Amino acid sequence: MFLKVDSVEKMPRVFILSPVGSLDSHTYEVLEKRVEYVLQEGQAKHITLDMAGVEYISSMGVRVVLKTQKQLKQRGGTLSMMNLQPQIKKVFEIINALPSLQVFASIEELDNYLTEMQRQALKGK
Repeated sequence: MFLKVDSVEKMPRVFILSPVGSLDSHTYEVLEKRVEYVLQEGQAKHITLDMAGVEYISSMGVRVVLKTQKQLKQRGGTLSMMNLQPQIKKVFEIINALPSLQVFASIEELDNYLTEMQRQALKGK
């Protein structure tokens, strides 16, 4: 089992992390370390996990997602996910985590959300 994680800074302090492979007890640290890096070095305020390439997720993978959400919330930031494969979405539904996470169907939907966030920030909301 393997996991590769690409990251892109979409705009200042807004990152898209794209894990590819299995997110399990053997690979979760790859994502965890990338999250730590963008939180510390990139001063991330918002992270979106593009889950299109994740084929399997275990409890350790879920733990990394929920830990990331908690860390961002403590900083006044947010975590979202997009492109969840059906089996991955089912895991989050079973543990009832989706209501607390924003889930986007596509990069376009995410871009619209980010644009609106910036508009609100400029208006002082």
